[in-house]
Amino acid sequence: MYLNQIISMLNQLANSILPWISEVSTALVACVIVMFAVDINRIVRRILSGQGFIVRTLVFVLINAFGYGLAIVALSPILARQFRLMPGYWMLLIIMASFMLLGFWAQKNRQV
Repeated sequence: MYLNQIISMLNQLANSILPWISEVSTALVACVIVMFAVDINRIVRRILSGQGFIVRTLVFVLINAFGYGLAIVALSPILARQFRLMPGYWMLLIIMASFMLLGFWAQKNRQV
């Protein structure tokens, strides 16, 4: 009985988020990319350490502007589509858990 009420409440909340699921997906993908970008940029910096300023700058712009930007633009609609296929209560719980896990991960890596 109580479980049905909780699921009903979660579904109502999920329905209120559904119109913004594309934005939520974009935020989620962007957060993941921000978390990985530090490591990726460190590796690229190490690889390009002997290169000239123009090459390093060009690679930096290509990776950050086009690479991460393309990843956000390409992955966000896929994630939003997957969220729309889920029952509302699962969608809401997964979104909340994902942002919480990202927050814990950021805290652990001293990015917050």
